[in-house]
Parts: sequence; C-alpha cells; structure tokens
Amino acid sequence: MARRIPDWTTLVPVLALFALATAWGRDLPVAVVAAVGVVLAVAVLAAVHHAEVVAHRVGEPYGSIVLAVAVTVIEVGLIVALMVSGGEEANALARDTVFAAVMITCNGIVGLALLVGAVRYGLTHFNAEGAGSALATVATLAATCLVLPAYTTSADGPVFSAAQLVFAAVASLALYGLFVATQAGKHRDFFLPVTPEGRILEEDAHAEPPSVRAAWISAGLLLASLVAVVGLAKVVSPSVESAVMDAGLPNAFVGVIIALLILAPETLAATRAALRDRMQTSLNLAFGSAMASIGLTIPAIAIASRWIEGDLVLGLEGTQIVLLVLTMFVAALTVVPGRATRLQGGVHLMLLAAFVFLAMNP
Repeated sequence: MARRIPDWTTLVPVLALFALATAWGRDLPVAVVAAVGVVLAVAVLAAVHHAEVVAHRVGEPYGSIVLAVAVTVIEVGLIVALMVSGGEEANALARDTVFAAVMITCNGIVGLALLVGAVRYGLTHFNAEGAGSALATVATLAATCLVLPAYTTSADGPVFSAAQLVFAAVASLALYGLFVATQAGKHRDFFLPVTPEGRILEEDAHAEPPSVRAAWISAGLLLASLVAVVGLAKVVSPSVESAVMDAGLPNAFVGVIIALLILAPETLAATRAALRDRMQTSLNLAFGSAMASIGLTIPAIAIASRWIEGDLVLGLEGTQIVLLVLTMFVAALTVVPGRATRLQGGVHLMLLAAFVFLAMNP
C-alpha cells in the first residue's frame, strides 16, 4: 500500500525550521534574503492553517486565545533578543513594536475583517458585550503601559521608575489573566459568533471537528511554524533595518515592520473568519492579540530590563498618543451597536494608513 505524502502544511514548517537553522547568524546576500522572505510568507500561511485546525477542535473563544498567546509569546522573545543585543539604540524598540501591534490589530485587522465581511454579507454582526469588554481591556493596558510613562515624573524622560515598571508589569498580567478567565469561563458566550438575529453559534457547521490526534499534530506544527516565522523575521531584520536607513526613514519604522510580520498569521486568520461570517472570531483575534502584546510584553521587558543597557523607553510621543486615543474612540463607536458596515471598516483602515504614513514621516 502506497504511503501518503504529507501535504504542504506539514512540510512547510519543517522546511522553514531548516531554513532558519541554515541562515541563523550568517551574513546573507540579497538573493538569499529574498528566498528567506518567501519561506517566511509560506510559513505564515501554514501557521494560519494549523491554528484554524486547533481552533476548530477546541472551539471559540479558546482557538483565538491559542493563536494570540502563541504568537505573542514568541514575539516577546524576538523583541527581548533584539533589545538585549541592540544596545541603547534599541531601548524604544519594545514601545514601537507594541504600539504598532495595537494600531495594526485595532485598525488593520479589525478594519480589514469588517470591510471584507460587509462586502460579502452587507452587514456584519458580533457580540457587543464581548467586543466592548475586550476593547476596554486593550484601552486600559495601552494607557497604563504606553501613555502614563510620558507623564510620570519619578524618572527623567518617557520612562517608568523601577517601582512603576514593576507595578505596570504586575497590573498587566493580572488584567490580562482576568480577561482570559472571563473569556473562557462564565461569560464565554459573550465571545462566540452570533447570527443577525442574535443567536449564538457554538461551532461551525460546515465540517466535523478534527480528531484529538490531528489537533495535537497541528498544535505542534503551529508552534514550529511560529518559531520559524519569528526566527526568520529576525534573520531578515538586519536587511530590513538597512533598507529603512537607506530610505531615510525613522528607526521607529523597524518596529512597524516587525509587528506587520509577526501579526500576519492573525491577520489572515481574522480575514478568513470574516469571510465565513464569523466576525466575533475576527474581533477576538484582533483585540486578543492587542492585549496579549501589551499584557505579556511589558512583564517580560520588566524582567529583561536588568540586562538591557540604558533607560527603557515606553512612553509614547504626542502624535502617537493622539492616534491611540482616536483609535480607541472610533473602535468604541464601532463595537457598541453590535453590527457594522463597510464604512466602519474603511474608517479603521484609514487610521492604519495614517499611522503608517506618520511613522514614515513623523
């Protein structure tokens, strides 16, 4: 009997890990960097596939939590590694990357999901209670960890004192843990997809859930894909930094590019969920990734700050604060009704465009 040939979603994570092991720590020519970029893009697609397999097995909202936390944990590792090895010039990298992640998730992922969902179905529906509580958590974490450092006076500059950094780290973990407990516990129904009539959809009806064995295999391949994605992103980051400098762009734009690479799996997964009329799943991914990026990164940075040279810059600048406040205000207006049109999607995408443009031209 002929042996079954593994499909591409099984082979790609292995290929990506091999490419990572081969390219790690080497000075690569442009052609090889381009090839690594192609492998990185395909690994993102594989990660999305395996995340959806796991999500289908465990159901919502657990699937969204799995992808958001898995990506963010490895994202934290990448940020810490770049900061520890980057010297004082990398002191603002965590701030730039986390802020970029918030803007990309709350405007890019949300806007794209709303737009494609509304174009396909005319009007998108979601649970206002779940989306609203997630947005409130994101806003609180962002204000505490990214806005307050610009106004505190215990330390010079947009930085926290040691005690303030410990408080922010503990508070972030506590609030993120409380949200996850709420999302996966008693109020789980707030975070499930709904029909236009408000009926909760427990599971997708289009296919049977995968077996436990298949889900565990996909979980392992998902982890391998995410490790490869983040590792390959670090491999190409010197070329990205050189390109940013050669183009005369601010160093902060490196954080935007890192966030775009890291959040590619969530973006694709959220878009595919919107195309299946599961807008609540898209919002779970977007807001969950935003709060995980803050709630897990800040505590990790607080610990790593002992080995990072110079002050840890967390406070946003004036333009960034305006964009953050406007994003939270517009997002609140979007989620309160529990339904949205393509206009809301376009508004969020316009805010993302403004963020990217001003990151390039501050």
